[in-house]
Amino acid sequence: MSHPVTTNPLIIMLINMTVVFLVLIALGVVINLIHYIDPTKPKAAPQEEVPVAPAPAAAPEPATVNPVEEGISPEVIAVIAAAVASMGYGTGSVRAIRPLERNNWKNSGRSAMQSRN
Repeated sequence: MSHPVTTNPLIIMLINMTVVFLVLIALGVVINLIHYIDPTKPKAAPQEEVPVAPAPAAAPEPATVNPVEEGISPEVIAVIAAAVASMGYGTGSVRAIRPLERNNWKNSGRSAMQSRN
C-alpha cells in the first residue's frame, strides 16, 4: 500500500477547493460559449428606424363614465384615458372610473408598512 502524500487537513481542503473552483470556472466558460454559438437563437434582422408617433389619447366611453355624478373632472378622465392608451390598451379597456373610499386608518397602516421597507 502506498502512503498518502499528506495528512494535513488544511492542505487537503485547499487542494479540493482549488479543484472545485477550477471546474466551476470551466463550466462557466462552456456556458458562455454555448450562448455565443447557440444555433436555436433567432437571427436578429436589421431594424429600420421608424419615427415613433405619439399615441392618440383614447376617449372615455360616456355611457359607463359619468364625471358629473362622481365628481371627477373631465381633465382627470382625459389623463387616465391617455395613461391607459399609452400602456397599449384600447378605448374599451376602461369601463368605469370611480374614486376610492377614503379610509384613514387603512391608509395610515399602508403607509406605515411602506415606511418599514
